[in-house]
Amino acid sequence: MPDVLSGILLMCAGVSTFPFMNAAVKLLSPNYPAAQITWARFTGHLIFMLAVFLPTYRWTLFRTRRPFLQISRSVLMLVSNLVFVMAIGSVPLATASAIGFTSPLIVTALSVPLLREQVGWRRWSAVVIGFVGALMVIRPGTGLADPAVLLILASSFAYALYQIATRSIGRADPAATGIIFAALLGSLVMSLVMPFIFVMPKSSFDWLLFGSLGLLGGFGHYLVIQAFQRGPAAVIAPLGYVELVGSAVLGYVIFKHFPDLWTWLGAGVIIASGIYIALRERRRRQEAA
Repeated sequence: MPDVLSGILLMCAGVSTFPFMNAAVKLLSPNYPAAQITWARFTGHLIFMLAVFLPTYRWTLFRTRRPFLQISRSVLMLVSNLVFVMAIGSVPLATASAIGFTSPLIVTALSVPLLREQVGWRRWSAVVIGFVGALMVIRPGTGLADPAVLLILASSFAYALYQIATRSIGRADPAATGIIFAALLGSLVMSLVMPFIFVMPKSSFDWLLFGSLGLLGGFGHYLVIQAFQRGPAAVIAPLGYVELVGSAVLGYVIFKHFPDLWTWLGAGVIIASGIYIALRERRRRQEAA
C-alpha cells in the first residue's frame, strides 16, 4: 500500500509539471520560432535523462535491437511536439489539454489494424463516446474555424502513433533506451536548424522559460515512470487527467482564459471514456492471465 500511495503522489507531481511547461511554451510562442522552442524542449529533456540513466547503463543506453522502430518513435514524438508548439499560441491551455486526452482513444482504435488487438464493443463504444466529447470541446463550425485546434488534434494523433510504437518495442529494448531515443532525434534535428532560425532570448525571464522547458518535461516524465513502477497502471494512469485542472488554473491565472461549460463537459466525457477503456483493458489482461 505505501508503494501505491507513493506512486499516486509521484504521478500527480509528474503530470502537474506539464501545464507549467505548456504555459512556458505559450508565453514564448509569439516571439520565437516553433523550432527553437521545440529544440529547447528536446535538448533539455535529453540532458536530464542522460544525467539520470547514463551512470547506470553507460553507452549500452544507445544500443537498440529495433533501430528503425526507435527512430520512427522519435520522428513521431518530434512531429507531435513541433505541431503542438505551432498551435498552442492560439489555443487556451485547458482546451489543448482536453483535446490531447483523445490520444488513448486513438490508441485503442488504431491498435486493431496496427497491433492486431481485439477490441470489443464496449471499448469501441467508449472510443466513439470519447470522440463525441472531443467534438463538444472543438465545436465544429466555431472551433474548427481556427486551424490551430486541428493542429492540436494532429499532435494528439501523432502521439498516439508514438504510444503504439512504444508498445511494439517494449519487449525489445529497456525503457531507458526508449526514453533517450524519444528525445535524441528531436534534439539532433532541431540543433541542425538552430543556426538558421535562432533568436536570442530578449530577457532573463525568457532565458528562464527556455531553460525550464526541458527540465519540466524531463523531470515530469521521470516522475511518471517512477509512478508506474510503484503502482498498478489501472490506478496510476487515470491520474494523468489531473493535468487538465492545472491547465485550467494556469490558463486563467496567466492568460485570463477559463474553460466554458462545453469545454468542461467535453473534457469530462473524454476523461470518462479514457478511464473506462483503461479499466476494460486491465480486466481483459486479468482474464487472459
